[in-house]
Amino acid sequence: MTGNAVRRDDPAPTEPAVPFRTAVRVWFAISLQTFGGPAGQIAVMQRTLVDDKRWIGQRRFLHAMNYCMLLPGPEAQQLATYVGWLLHGTRGGLVAGGFFVLPGVLALLALSAVYVAFGSTVAVSALFAGLAPAVLAIVVQAVIRVGRRALTGPALVALAVASFLALFLFAVPFPVVVLVAGLAGWALGRWRPGAVPQGGRADAGADGPPPVVPDDALHTERPSGRRTLGVLLVGLLVWGVPVAAVAMLTGRHSVLTEQGLFFSGAAVVTFGGAYAVLAYVAQQAVQVYGWLAPGEMVRGLALAETTPGPLIMVVQFVAFVGAYRRPGELDPWAAAVVASLLVTWVTFVPSFLFVLLGAPYMERLRGNRSLSAALSGITAAVVGVIANLGVYFAVHTLFRHTRPVGPPWLALELPDLSTLRPVALAIAVVAAVLIFRLRWSVLRTLGICAVLGLAAGLAGLPVH
Repeated sequence: MTGNAVRRDDPAPTEPAVPFRTAVRVWFAISLQTFGGPAGQIAVMQRTLVDDKRWIGQRRFLHAMNYCMLLPGPEAQQLATYVGWLLHGTRGGLVAGGFFVLPGVLALLALSAVYVAFGSTVAVSALFAGLAPAVLAIVVQAVIRVGRRALTGPALVALAVASFLALFLFAVPFPVVVLVAGLAGWALGRWRPGAVPQGGRADAGADGPPPVVPDDALHTERPSGRRTLGVLLVGLLVWGVPVAAVAMLTGRHSVLTEQGLFFSGAAVVTFGGAYAVLAYVAQQAVQVYGWLAPGEMVRGLALAETTPGPLIMVVQFVAFVGAYRRPGELDPWAAAVVASLLVTWVTFVPSFLFVLLGAPYMERLRGNRSLSAALSGITAAVVGVIANLGVYFAVHTLFRHTRPVGPPWLALELPDLSTLRPVALAIAVVAAVLIFRLRWSVLRTLGICAVLGLAAGLAGLPVH
């Protein structure tokens, strides 16, 4: 396999239409603009790669995006990996996906250290208290954006509502929700195709000037058992060796080993991206392992919102804080840094593996209606998953205490209204006005809300 974007029937290799060095520079520039969650990140790639550079056509871009939506993990980072693979083969995918992550990893590592070192001070505590309510408005925006794209008919609306109720009332594991939704979408596409509209977005976006790199000149590789086995073995080794080394050096029950194993497992069930998995990660990190307090998960997401890259990098914050507080025999700062990098590694290596394994097969399935219908069902379920996350964050951000309601088999938890946080509510309202009324960017909104939280704390108002 070569990294050049050439036709397989050419008599000799030629220079790719997009030089690799040029692509590296562009991918790095994209990585510095990836704020605002998956919707904003995909929009940056759409504008740069499809509209401005015209390195890839709209149909091919949407086909790649559809596959990445089906995968566990951060869909925008996987989309970058897929497009990089189409342009320059394996090295292109590794560079595109790696650059997509690297700036955010470095930034969040620094912010996590600031939080651990100074989070107990009034100023820093108030700063984070201002960021958390702003995240509520951002989650609501995500629900609306995904909903407008995904819920194109009553059947898909019903799937979204059913997914929300399954999670909110009965705590059904979200991988089960996603699997059932995919099967439901496939069934609707097969027996009631009118309930799952096909091809509207792709067809509508296919017009415009042709791409610089024609479809038949993009990198392709015929899927084979030999290639699949090779990619799988290398990927599993790269993924698992660091965890095994940590377990041997620190012990099976150390916080580093716990985090490496937990987040390795989470990486293969994170369907729907960061918003979909955070409720699960928050529950495990807070209630099972005790790495964080409930409100700290929201602060970690607020930090991840301020950095470029996938929002799932909030797991880096979880690992840093948890290992710092339970370092075992290690120095707390050393444990925190190692945990942060280890968890980042086991979270993103599977994303590369899934794309490099599946891309050749997906290239042979372009236009498959059954796959598109299953995707529609999964995307509808993701709307309900994100809505459930919004409720979870709202309860723990706007109120100090919650209480279970109903019989034991019902997983309903309601807030204690007497513990309302007025400052948090006010900042959440301001964030909603800035995002929905004034249409401010996520980063500007977070900045204003952080200043409001700081002002409230320094004025002596109760911010917690």
